Amino acid sequence: MNAPSHRRLLAVCLGLGLVVAPLQGLAVGPANGSPEVHHAALQALDSATTAQQAQAAQQSQAAGQAPTAGAASQAARPSAFVVNVGSGGRIADGRLHVVRTAVVKAGGRVVQEWPQIGVLVVHSTRADFATRLRPGAATGITSVGPTRTVPITESLRSVRANPPRAGLASPAAPRRSPDPKEREQWGLAAVRAVGATPAAATMSARTLAGVTVAVVDSGIEAAHPDLRGRIDASASVDCTNGGRPDRTPSRWLNTTSGHGTHVAGIIAAARNGVGGSGVAPGVRLASVKVVNNDGFIYPEYAICGIISVADKGIRLANHSYYVDPWQFWCSTDKRQAAGREAVRRAFAYAHSRGVLSVAAAGNEGLDLARKTRDVASPGDSAPVARTLNSTCLNLPAELPGVVTVSAADPGARLADYSNYGRNVIDVIAPGSDIVSTVPGRSWAQMSGTSMAAPFTTGVLALLAARNPTASPNQLSALLLRQARDVPCPRGDRRCTGTTARNSFAGEGMVDASRAVGRP
Repeated sequence: MNAPSHRRLLAVCLGLGLVVAPLQGLAVGPANGSPEVHHAALQALDSATTAQQAQAAQQSQAAGQAPTAGAASQAARPSAFVVNVGSGGRIADGRLHVVRTAVVKAGGRVVQEWPQIGVLVVHSTRADFATRLRPGAATGITSVGPTRTVPITESLRSVRANPPRAGLASPAAPRRSPDPKEREQWGLAAVRAVGATPAAATMSARTLAGVTVAVVDSGIEAAHPDLRGRIDASASVDCTNGGRPDRTPSRWLNTTSGHGTHVAGIIAAARNGVGGSGVAPGVRLASVKVVNNDGFIYPEYAICGIISVADKGIRLANHSYYVDPWQFWCSTDKRQAAGREAVRRAFAYAHSRGVLSVAAAGNEGLDLARKTRDVASPGDSAPVARTLNSTCLNLPAELPGVVTVSAADPGARLADYSNYGRNVIDVIAPGSDIVSTVPGRSWAQMSGTSMAAPFTTGVLALLAARNPTASPNQLSALLLRQARDVPCPRGDRRCTGTTARNSFAGEGMVDASRAVGRP
């Protein structure tokens, strides 16, 4: 990252669920709902928008209103909005046309459509766009709102809609002998992924390769020796171009952050005699890039990411981040309500299509079941202290159907930075001092709930391989049932509940050995 501001560093570290540690080291969409750009319709809208803006400029000049330098600057930097239509189901072509027309009339430009959930991403230079495009029965629009508190920074580029070939290596069984860095990977032992016979080694290479895990993150270094040949290019996508899916291979690779590469290694680094290994070596990965080069994960990026995962038929998705710019999205705040609803729709759609999502709980040391104040949001402009209510959620960690993971330290205790919360946390997994893959074909140590989530996803990948027809709810139930109890620490009043389920560890520590049918 080039000279990032302190606030952007916070977005990277906190938004990605990461604690810094010293390193030693998207015409009408296809009937199948695939996330392709509606090129003809959007190009027509672009032309209509340009003509409308030119007409408005002529009217202003006729009225004697000269455009100011500030206005010109603002026109060059539009803001991003989501427009929600209906209640979350697929919207008909006729309704979509009505909404497109209304958007242009209000001064907006449609840049991406998700008709399968009734969401449009719109850019506009008009400060009053959200009030001009009012919800109503005539259009079916139910809410409109911004996705950021600052103008967009990216310049929209052309995208590749058709994916390349997968480019995968032939399935290979994990080695039984340990990799050189495994002795530094305490987390593998904690989840019982390694031993005389590693958990993944109890299944055939073909069985493991039948599972694909989406790493929804900052991109992956595909050439890393522990990840080479494991990334399915045909299922990978970049979503940071205004929330439009781009399957150009070079764009879903890592750029300014090694976070996604580290997460990928925890899940599936090969046990190949080099570096370290992952919980489920042999499974395939999809790189779903939702983190832009400034470290932000805006709603349109996350929506693009999870819908792309669902429409590719991928069963598991790891989300080691929270959606920016709000640490908690509140349905009672007009700045956040539409974005919150759009993200909710996307994740509900994915779950209905067979995707089980795993999310990091976050690194603020907060009780998510009792949160009352937020002093860190928005993350893309000056934070403002605000009071929270019961509608305020960490996205995606607090969405229905998502497996939410807290982080443990090497002593199997809740890490001091980890969020927690009764009936919020589902399981706990290793999160501190985790050695995994990083860009530069190397390995390094990181800490955070960002690391705990992929340990859980790795265990779920083993469960998915063993239970190929299991639904998201069934996989989640298996994970929770097999977790090993972690009791509340003595004297720590923050921890509430029972040994079997409590606010720190949920159902307990995830267990790779039990996932493959061992005691």
